[in-house]
Amino acid sequence: MPASGLPLAKSAPWSLRRQLLTGILVPVMLFIGFNTWSLYQQTLASLHTAYDRTLLASAKSISEQLEVTGYDESAQLHAIVPYSALEIFEADNQSRMFYRVSTLDGEMVSGFAELPMWRGNIPQRPPYAALVDFYNDRFRGRPVRVAVLLQPVAGGEGRGMAVIQVAETLELRETLALQILRTTLARQALLVAAVALIVAFVVQRATQPVRQLSADLRMRPRGDLSPLSAPAAPRELQPLLGSINQLMQRLHQLLSDQKRFVRDASHQLRTPLAVLKAQLQSAQRGDVPAEQAFEEIGATVDRATRLANQMLALAKVEQLRQEGSTQPALPAPCLLDEAVRDMAIELSPLIAENDIDFSIDTEPCPVPAHEWMLRELTRNLLHNAIRHMPPGGSLHISVHQAGSQAVLSVRDSGPGIDSELAQRLFQPFSAGNARSGSGLGLAICHEIVQTLGGAIELRNIQAQGEVLGLHAHVALPLWTTASHGNTSTPRAQ
Repeated sequence: MPASGLPLAKSAPWSLRRQLLTGILVPVMLFIGFNTWSLYQQTLASLHTAYDRTLLASAKSISEQLEVTGYDESAQLHAIVPYSALEIFEADNQSRMFYRVSTLDGEMVSGFAELPMWRGNIPQRPPYAALVDFYNDRFRGRPVRVAVLLQPVAGGEGRGMAVIQVAETLELRETLALQILRTTLARQALLVAAVALIVAFVVQRATQPVRQLSADLRMRPRGDLSPLSAPAAPRELQPLLGSINQLMQRLHQLLSDQKRFVRDASHQLRTPLAVLKAQLQSAQRGDVPAEQAFEEIGATVDRATRLANQMLALAKVEQLRQEGSTQPALPAPCLLDEAVRDMAIELSPLIAENDIDFSIDTEPCPVPAHEWMLRELTRNLLHNAIRHMPPGGSLHISVHQAGSQAVLSVRDSGPGIDSELAQRLFQPFSAGNARSGSGLGLAICHEIVQTLGGAIELRNIQAQGEVLGLHAHVALPLWTTASHGNTSTPRAQ
């Protein structure tokens, strides 16, 4: 962090066009650079091969000027080689040629004495049909190319071996190599420019659908979540378009649910508030006794409070379900039987007040759920059963395992439901009796069960065509260590 205390701004990410241009042009330029260097080396090698022939011809020309007296070790070499004899081999005025003739022992015969004596070896497979060697050296502070010819010399007066060295400065070779290099670089520069223009054009065309898609999104009206349509987009963009359309569909569904919930909630809250206002005005005017007025106001406040709590619970369950669609991790296991027994104890005053014959039968059933979800599920089922039962009725709750499911069963001796009402009881604000409920209890139960991956069903208890009560059947998946990879002991949270 700088001394000013402000965080350093992060560099903006590269555009797709810049990434493509860089990813294509940089390797191309590196390849062209390597190719140019390689071509320069090959050019020098070719020039050496070509001009080495000239050096060899110069050495052979000198060998024709040699004479010998004596034989082998006592042979004496004689050479009269004017420098003008080498001028015919000079290609221009840039390079100079030098020579040296000596014996195998290094004894100077003719030429430039300061030219270093050859100390190398003849290659096993020389490039020419002669005892010749080529190497690079320095003479008079300048780099030279030297050809060495071992030439047998024989005559009527003797026989011997001469070492003929011919050196040439490298100006001509380097000049020609540089000319070829400059020509090559010019052509390579034109090639790079052509590649850059072609790549820029292709990248511009390839990224046009992305820019068009971005422009379409910017020009869309607020709240427009309709699917994107881009039939001309390349195949690589189709998965992205599909994902965007799926996201818009989820957002549209989420906003629709929120709008519907707010609309229904405002409608449902408006009624108890209006009733409460009318009751207050009636109490102020003295239309009813004060005790009766306070009792009615208290009942209305309780109903509004219960409605608000249920709406908050429904919103919480809906939020949890939306999060579960993107975060599939399940909570730690919770015992359904403990949650049911706790809620039965909590609602025992209502059970006693209505003189209900209550019984409960449970066995341990761990399920992957939050404790508040199980408590809310049980509370709403018991509330519905108690509210719709006549005084002195019977209510039985059981929790048991059935295969890989935990089953919660609530049986009451109420009036039951008709088939038409059963189809919409799980919808918010769809109460069977508007005076006795808000229509959110079963909707909350349905949302909780759907979030936990279970199923809920309401069916009448019948005998000989007579409805004897209502049976609420809830099936939730059991927690198993094999399916969730957890060896922890299930517990109530």
